[in-house]
Amino acid sequence: MTLILLYKALHLFFMVAWFAGIFYLPRLFVYHAQTRSTECSDTFKTMERRLLFFVTPFAILTLIFGVLLIAAYGKAWFAASGWLHIKLVLVLLLYGYHGWCFKLLADFKHDRNRHSPRFYRIFNELPVLVLLAIILLATLKPLLH
Repeated sequence: MTLILLYKALHLFFMVAWFAGIFYLPRLFVYHAQTRSTECSDTFKTMERRLLFFVTPFAILTLIFGVLLIAAYGKAWFAASGWLHIKLVLVLLLYGYHGWCFKLLADFKHDRNRHSPRFYRIFNELPVLVLLAIILLATLKPLLH
């Protein structure tokens, strides 16, 4: 049980660190899409690249400790946890979102952004909604059985 609690604590810690970056990066994209200054654009390119590459290890560690948690609870628990299957689908969407951030970063790097600041404002809200759904699933799981 101690190992499970350690995995859970580390999973939550790395998830919070990952989300700090995932919440901030699209906000940088909003400001970047608004600027017409080459100097500001170059600054945003540096900030965005550093942030995404800084939080990516947190995304990986979140995944590692999540998998360790599932393994520690066992196959029977996994098979019986319908809420977890929904959560995992949402988590896959978040990793897809993270990957999409790399694509958007490359677009800005090569000065080929095609999206408006409004697009990035909406894009910025997507992980908030997915995180809310995940937290509700994880905390309300006794009601879902």
